[in-house]
Amino acid sequence: MQIKVLGASGGINAGIHTTAFLLDGDTLIDAGTGACNLPLAVQQGIEQVFLTHAHLDHIVGLPMLAEGVLRHRMENDLPPIKVYARAEVLNSVHQHILNGHIWPDFTCLPSATHPMLELVPMEVGSSIALSGGRFIEAIPAVHSVPSAGFAVHQGDDTWVFTGDTGRNPLLWQFVSQLPRQGRSLRWLVTECTFADDDQAFADLTGHYTAHSLAQDLDEHLHSGGFELYLSHLKPCDKAAIVRGLDVLRLKAKEKGCQLHLLQEGHVFSTEAA
Repeated sequence: MQIKVLGASGGINAGIHTTAFLLDGDTLIDAGTGACNLPLAVQQGIEQVFLTHAHLDHIVGLPMLAEGVLRHRMENDLPPIKVYARAEVLNSVHQHILNGHIWPDFTCLPSATHPMLELVPMEVGSSIALSGGRFIEAIPAVHSVPSAGFAVHQGDDTWVFTGDTGRNPLLWQFVSQLPRQGRSLRWLVTECTFADDDQAFADLTGHYTAHSLAQDLDEHLHSGGFELYLSHLKPCDKAAIVRGLDVLRLKAKEKGCQLHLLQEGHVFSTEAA
């Protein structure tokens, strides 16, 4: 398993990009502006995309990808790229983006029998089997719109991405149960969108602050021992967020976790173990 961070920011700024991860060269997990940096040859190797939710910073690369690989997939008679997400997420993307007005509807183009994209509903708790013994499982998220996180399993190893979420007891219940299922959680990527002084707005919009994340770890995480990465920091809030990480860092350490800020270009790899 190798997962490259294509984008990890909660907003745009020079030199940084929004959420996207590349799994083993053939799978995107979210398709924010980070996905727009992929070389064409890599784009042509994408076979499936998993979307946490339909907010623009997580999907903007999907319509561009569909157009960018059109000639390659047509000339090689390849099947459509499968797009997995909750049904409500797929409906939003289809109705508001792939609607023939904002962008062409690549679920029926270049033809209804040979589309570029196939939208596949995936509900929380379900899993999709990929090649190479990989499984991707949809896990609970608490956001302002229908959302999910994803756990990537291969062998005994697991990588978790929570997607955008606020206080989320079910997430930490899922994480705490992994050892009992014979899974070794190596890395967990979550978000910390706003500084602590924006807690009310974070709660309203379904996001973590360092304070609320520390509370969830304290109250709901029963089995730690993994590397904990923070992503989705708003560029305008990043300095304030970083200044307020001391309590969260201590709480993570109490749970046996080491805290990191996720950096674009970072690679999670079981091969390096």
